[in-house]
Amino acid sequence: MLTAFTSPALLLAFIGGMPGTSELLIILFIALLLFGGSKLPSLMRNLGKSANEFKRGMAESTDDVDESEKLHEKV
Repeated sequence: MLTAFTSPALLLAFIGGMPGTSELLIILFIALLLFGGSKLPSLMRNLGKSANEFKRGMAESTDDVDESEKLHEKV
C-alpha cells in the first residue's frame, strides 16, 4: 500500500528497479531545493556515518552469532 509518506527513491526502486542516472539527478536536485546548498553536505556526511555505523553493527551481530555457534559446538 502506497502512502503519502513513501519516499520517491523507494517508490522508484520498487516500480522500475534501481533508479538510473537521470532519476538520481532529479532526486538530488529536489534535495538541493529542499535543504539548500549549505546543509546538503552535512546531511550527506551524516548519512554516510549512519551507513558505516549500520555496517559495523551488522558485522558485530554476525560475529556474535559465530561466537554463539562455537559455544554450542563445544557443549
